[in-house]
Amino acid sequence: MSEAPHGVSIKTPGQLIAAIVAGFAVPIVVIVLLAVYVNNTTRTGAGTDSLSEAAVVARIAPVAQVDIRDANAPPHVYKTGEEVFRAVCTTCHTAGVAGAPKFGNTGDWAPRITEGYDTLLHNALNGKGAMPARGGTSPDDYSDFEIARAVVYMANGGGAKFAEPAPAPGASATAPASGATAGAASTDNAQAAAVAALANMPQASPSAAAGTESADASQAGKALYTQVCQACHAAGVLNAPKYGDKDAWTPRLKEPIDTVYNYALHGKGAMPPKGGSNASDADVKAAVDYMVAAVK
Repeated sequence: MSEAPHGVSIKTPGQLIAAIVAGFAVPIVVIVLLAVYVNNTTRTGAGTDSLSEAAVVARIAPVAQVDIRDANAPPHVYKTGEEVFRAVCTTCHTAGVAGAPKFGNTGDWAPRITEGYDTLLHNALNGKGAMPARGGTSPDDYSDFEIARAVVYMANGGGAKFAEPAPAPGASATAPASGATAGAASTDNAQAAAVAALANMPQASPSAAAGTESADASQAGKALYTQVCQACHAAGVLNAPKYGDKDAWTPRLKEPIDTVYNYALHGKGAMPPKGGSNASDADVKAAVDYMVAAVK
């Protein structure tokens, strides 16, 4: 048997040159295409834009920013007495909560006015009775000058003739804040003032507690309501259901009475545990029963 001759695909010099060129060109084209593909994909990790100065600054900006203020510098814009009243004081002084003189009630304000402006301002700045210092706000919220403006606004609304206070020497701006700014702060400041007022409510003395424990449950509940609960429930402060308001109490009473007791004992929302008092659990439940009975 004879063997077939072996054939060679490259038979001419031109074919040889073409094969050599293709051997170099094809790999180069493949490498270029791969490089373009890789370069157009999202790159992460070291050696990429994620470590550039701009990218690093953007990532740490929320942490690295420092806002330095002079605590003794006066506010750039002063609020009027009416704006401070609506943002802070109205919570108690509109409804007369915890014995606060009602705005516009000359009978409530007359004895206060006779004490003089300086005494009224001192009481507003330092607190008196159930009213916390500065209405539960801080000097960062309202300056002494703004508190003084609110005092004059309320006192003059009750019959006084106090002159508008002047800002401290060297104060920069005296223009009132916009109504939008005052309105935005109204809810938070009002809540802070009401909660602070509750925290400063007079505590029931041990002797009084002992007396109510031995009294009829209904009387004990009424006594605790009068002493503590009515500070908010008489006027509906911070959405507290008003005493005797069936519509306000109906959604609350859809829950089991034990749940309502639990809210009163342990607090809910702006209401502190036991209304901020040290009354016994039995008296707190009796106060709940007293309020519930008024809407049935």
